[in-house]
Amino acid sequence: MRIPFAQVDAFADEPFAGNPAAVMPLSAWLDDALLQAIAAENNLSETAFLVPAQGDADFELRWFTPAAEVALCGHATLASGHFVLSSDTTRHWVRFATRQAGILEVTRHGAGYEMALPAWTPQPKALDDIVAALGVEASATLWHDKGYALVIVEDEAAVRAAAPDARALKALGPLVHIVAARGETAEVVSRVFTEYFDIPEDPVTGSAHAVMVPYWTEVMGTKSFSAFQASARGGRIGCRLEGSRVILTGSCITVIEGTFLLP
Repeated sequence: MRIPFAQVDAFADEPFAGNPAAVMPLSAWLDDALLQAIAAENNLSETAFLVPAQGDADFELRWFTPAAEVALCGHATLASGHFVLSSDTTRHWVRFATRQAGILEVTRHGAGYEMALPAWTPQPKALDDIVAALGVEASATLWHDKGYALVIVEDEAAVRAAAPDARALKALGPLVHIVAARGETAEVVSRVFTEYFDIPEDPVTGSAHAVMVPYWTEVMGTKSFSAFQASARGGRIGCRLEGSRVILTGSCITVIEGTFLLP
């Protein structure tokens, strides 16, 4: 079996920045264990699999890290939108049906794209074990039931100085750990740690902003702001809240195209 393969740097204005994702279109779903094995072989933060859909969506979309399937992945959705729209310049948008996050849409926006994700509003909750594992001093802690922990720290310097205990984070289970603050590089600066999914630090995380945007728009009294994820690769994200949707903007660069061979 020969499967088309593209590696896309998402939330990137140039190659080798942002967050790389594999995008692999299929004619029909393969066995879940095989999808997971392919994602492990790709060894990227996410591998996105697309299958043609009917009804309200153009494609069904699923995302796998090297270790597990996830409920939502923003950067691989943006990469999937880029894959489809750059393949057909007559299209202006594409809709994806997902299993746990509903219908997601990617639309052309200038030289880049807009992506609509669900707004997952976090609620205040004590997260002492998570704060200790992250090695930070928290000014606020919040939680979303999809498994997202949002830890607010004093400033951008504190975000950049976070030094998590990898084993302690992994022991906490399949969680996404976000450290964030008002920033200088952008209005909001964050880092995201996902040890359980075999991704020690995620380079740029769209789904984390689905949680952060409802929080920060309320705190700052605005509907939009600029964001920067301060990983080693780094990535800039435009963020705004529209009702029950979070709208993220960013660019993508295709860096590899080829064929994945299965015996």
